[in-house]
Formats: sequence, structure tokens, C-alpha cells
Amino acid sequence: MLKQVTPVLLLLAVTTACSTPVDRRQANGSEDYVNVETTPLLVIPEGLNEPTYSNEYQIPELGNQADSTLVGKTLDIRPPLQVLPMAEGTHVEEGSENIKIVVESIDNDIDLKEELYNVLKEYFASKSIDIVKEDYEAGIIETGWIEDKQVIDSSFWGSDEVYVLRQRYQFDVDVRPHGRSGSLLIDLIEHEESFDGNQKDVFLSGEDKRRYTIDMLNNAVAYISIKRAQALKAKRLKESLGIDVALVKGQVDEEEQASSSYWIADAPFKRTWDRLRIVLPELGFEIVDMDSNKGLYYINVTDDSGFWSSLWSEKKLPIDEGSYRLLLKDAEEAGKTRIDLHNAEDQPLSNEVVEAVYDGLAELMSEDRKVR
Repeated sequence: MLKQVTPVLLLLAVTTACSTPVDRRQANGSEDYVNVETTPLLVIPEGLNEPTYSNEYQIPELGNQADSTLVGKTLDIRPPLQVLPMAEGTHVEEGSENIKIVVESIDNDIDLKEELYNVLKEYFASKSIDIVKEDYEAGIIETGWIEDKQVIDSSFWGSDEVYVLRQRYQFDVDVRPHGRSGSLLIDLIEHEESFDGNQKDVFLSGEDKRRYTIDMLNNAVAYISIKRAQALKAKRLKESLGIDVALVKGQVDEEEQASSSYWIADAPFKRTWDRLRIVLPELGFEIVDMDSNKGLYYINVTDDSGFWSSLWSEKKLPIDEGSYRLLLKDAEEAGKTRIDLHNAEDQPLSNEVVEAVYDGLAELMSEDRKVR
């Protein structure tokens, strides 16, 4: 079959040939150095002084663990590959015998194992890589054949000679019981090579397997990096959005029992807690201490003339200087947080104070913040 090519390609196609993966691991040029003989030192005639020899080009002796057979075509000249922990919250575990990346959780609201497992499946789908086995409980994903074709010799008069590399990998996701960290391991489980349709008998050394697995792992981690960056940006955007706060006024029931006023934030506990860390100082409260496990902010009021004066115009805010407590807990309605303002003795403040502070608190809590 005659191929249709441009005039430029017509001139090049006759002689053009790409190097095979085997060629790329070997040095170009002559290998005569393999049979080189050691030249003896100069023979110095009697009565003459021996010259001073330079050690600049002296070849060091091989170490005890060096492989003396790695010369000529058996020597792999390719530089070693490195594991690149490019994703946020990842690093290489030194001294590990496996190709292993340690992964830390970047969001306590997201299950780490589920995150890694799902991102790997998304990566395989993006590369049209089939999954032939998956076990979520064991954290194992086994791929189908991943095929890479490379044209080695392009013939003008007939079909191309193609070098085909086929591999299958197994990924292991292992997350520790506390769920804050885990690891991602990879193994090359099957490997095939063929040239021009003919299967080649290939023996992979340990270094060959390591190069392939590192390359595959780096590609997967790069995809995880993209997804984590997107997730972090989405989280910052979500946290930047304002939180609506409603005032629930205290009432006196039929039995003349009075209830205290409080606030309801339209957000879960953690998001409300984090926003208050920003808003309270802006309101003029000094955060002295905090305990998120108890939902407690210990705050001080030291000056009612600055922010409060601008907020309340000529009105004096009905709150004295001193120490107070802000209590947070999950509201009865799911996804919302109740906020109570107490004095230093942990007693509710008057409804007048709670309702007076509400306007300034609600305004700052509801503001959208810029994402950096």
C-alpha cells in the first residue's frame, strides 16, 4: 500500500528511523573501550629522575559491591528516575523497599481512603485505562493492559514497524486507623514487549521495574496534585462565603419562666467556629483562649469607644469591660450552630445585650471574603 505523504516527508521517510527503548539505554558510538589494555608505566633509564604523574584523570578502583559486568551494551546510561511527591500533603518515605508515597489528609471533612481511591479511578478513566479488579476494603486497584505504541521505522512503500509496550499495574491504598495519613504503593505485575508484531522475550531487572513503576506513580500523583489543588480552592471559596446569623429572642412562657436570647448560624459547627475566629477581633472582642472540643471562646471587652462607637453611633453598647464566654453547639436543626453569650461565671447575659450585639455580629458574619 502506497502512503500519501508530503514532499518533505517523502525525502525523509526513506532513511528515518527512531531509536528503540533498548537503544536509548545504551551509549552511542564505539565500544572498543571494553577491550582496552592497561598501558604500563614509563621505563625510566638508570640515572634519570622519574617524572611526577598527574592523578587528574585517574580512574578509581571499583568498590566491593560494584557490578563489573556493567560495560558496553549491558550498561544502562539513563539517569535514575525520582519519585516526585508533587501533590499537597505528600512525601516520599525514605528507606522503603517499595515504591511508596506517604499521603496526609488535607481536609478533616473528607475521608482520606475514599479520596485517594476515587481520584485514582478518575485518573484511570481520564487515560482510558481499564480496571480489571478493585477491592475497596483491601484498598487494591488492578489495571488492565496499558498499551504504548511507538513507530520505530516508517516505510514509504509499506506498513510501519511499531514497537509495542504493554503493562499492568496494581495500586495499593493503605490508610491508618486514625484516618489522617496513609500511603500509596504501586507494583508492576505484568510486562510485554513486541516489535513489528513479534513478541520479544524480555527480562526486566530490578532497576527496570523500578523505573517503570516510578514513572507510572509520578503520573498518578501529578493527577492527585491537580485534584487536591482544585479541592483546596473550592474549600477556600466555600469558607469565604458569608454565614447568615439569625437572632432568637428570649421569651417568657406561661409559667413565667424566662428564656435567654441567642444566635443561630446557618452553617455547621466547624465552619461557624472558624469564621468567628476572624469576626470576633473585628467586632472588638479579644480572644484570650479557646477550646473547640467544648465549643468555648474566652473573650475580653477592653474598649467600647472604637469599633462600637462607629457601629452604634452615639449609643453606648450595653456591655461592660471584662471577661465573657461564647458557647457554640450544634443546633436542633441539622447543619446549623447555636451561639450563646455568657459572662465570666458562665451565666447568660441579658437579652438586651445579646440582641444589641447581634446587628454587628450578623453583618460581619454574612460578608463574603476575598479568596487569595
